[in-house]
Amino acid sequence: MKKNDILKAGVIALAAPLFTQAGATVKNIVVILADDLGVKDLGCYNKGTFYETPNLDRLAAQGVRFTNGYASCPVCSPSRFGLMTGRYATRADATDWFGAKRGGRFQPAQMIHHMPLEEVTLAGRLRETGYQTFFVGKWHLGEDEKYWPEHRGFDTNVAGWMRGSPGSYFSPYKNPRLPDGPAGEFLTDRLASESIALLRSRDKTRPFLLYHSFYQVHTPLRAPAELIEKYKAKAEKLGLDRGEDFGEEEQSWQRAQPRRVRIRQNHAVYAAMVESMDTAVGRILDELGKQGLLENTLVIFTSDNGGLSTSEGHPTCNLPYRGGKGWMYEGGLRVPYIARLPGAARDGRVCDTPVCGIDLLPTTLAFAGAALPANREIDGVNLMPLLEKNEAPERDALYWHYPHYGNQGGFPSSAIRMGDWKLIERLEDGRVHLYNLRADIGEKRDLASREPERVAEMRAKLHAWYKQTGARFLEPKPGGPVPWRPDDK
Repeated sequence: MKKNDILKAGVIALAAPLFTQAGATVKNIVVILADDLGVKDLGCYNKGTFYETPNLDRLAAQGVRFTNGYASCPVCSPSRFGLMTGRYATRADATDWFGAKRGGRFQPAQMIHHMPLEEVTLAGRLRETGYQTFFVGKWHLGEDEKYWPEHRGFDTNVAGWMRGSPGSYFSPYKNPRLPDGPAGEFLTDRLASESIALLRSRDKTRPFLLYHSFYQVHTPLRAPAELIEKYKAKAEKLGLDRGEDFGEEEQSWQRAQPRRVRIRQNHAVYAAMVESMDTAVGRILDELGKQGLLENTLVIFTSDNGGLSTSEGHPTCNLPYRGGKGWMYEGGLRVPYIARLPGAARDGRVCDTPVCGIDLLPTTLAFAGAALPANREIDGVNLMPLLEKNEAPERDALYWHYPHYGNQGGFPSSAIRMGDWKLIERLEDGRVHLYNLRADIGEKRDLASREPERVAEMRAKLHAWYKQTGARFLEPKPGGPVPWRPDDK
């Protein structure tokens, strides 16, 4: 059975009436997306975290916590593309954050800077089946207004536009889709209030999708002063204001200065940002509870890429995962991934099956009883059987393609994960690295030379995926050397 046939079969098997007519069940969906939040930033994933996340820890205790959650790209726009469409952004040549221009030894791959209008979004498909669709927060999927949420399947758009970072975390917000509040109002608090207002004013006879997309914890690093002071005092009490905060990472840029990576968590402003985000999540969850909606609502929380650890303030530490945002190492790809089923039917379960942002669309459509978009290759898989019956999806590999020089220092690369094995292919020269993630989660021991047959198998599969998705690669600079290409390009 082909992958799409499997997905469609899962949708049919889980199909259920959408409306309250004749006693049928309304099935609501809440997606909460963090920006740049590392998997080790949450207490439920890291008992030793410096940050305080009681509400997200509560959500994990009531749901399924995935320990192998992945973003579909180590930077935001391609990852958000995957969440919205269920497809690898490589298929659309949307492979870096929209607005990126950085080059290096070579020019980056050619790309577009928007999610094409022909793409079918999660919101658009649900709206076709009768859902109310609400978007609140960061969008960053196209510069022109025609690419913004209200034109991509959402009935309501609050604060979503071209920008990937907020004009300001405090009012005035400098955002054409968010009226200013009182001077000094904090953006994260305001957006939580906007989502709560939408939950209260919705049509209660129809199901809804609420897609709450935080700007947090993206730079600029800003937070309420009282929370910052709290964490400054905490760091001092724990002795984290003394000693070494940074180690060295690979320097992939053409410069002499070493690349630094944060090796411990103690950044007071970042900690305050994490807590304020967690508080906002708690407010939304509490509102769902007050309205009795937790009994018929699927809640999914994740992040668009790994934590920022190697540049732009180096605010967090992802150890034992290597690297961070913008890198093909696990620190750039691993994200928190939590799903709470209606009625908390899987309280506190931990699942090691690898899952990815591209799985959001097929999973939520299956939950809603809605068919997959027609005539579209969907790369994600339906996780509902895994959530409900612990039945793992039929997927032999996950793929990543980032033919760009990351702002955070990462090198142009692609990767494939099969079982416990991960292969990274460098796109400047074609060198490969092989890691066994079960034995070496820090990706410190390259086994490529010891496992030539495995390398050949995984590399062939990755190259076949390049062809299937129309992957683009680095370009030469005028008069410069020609970058590596796969043999069949």
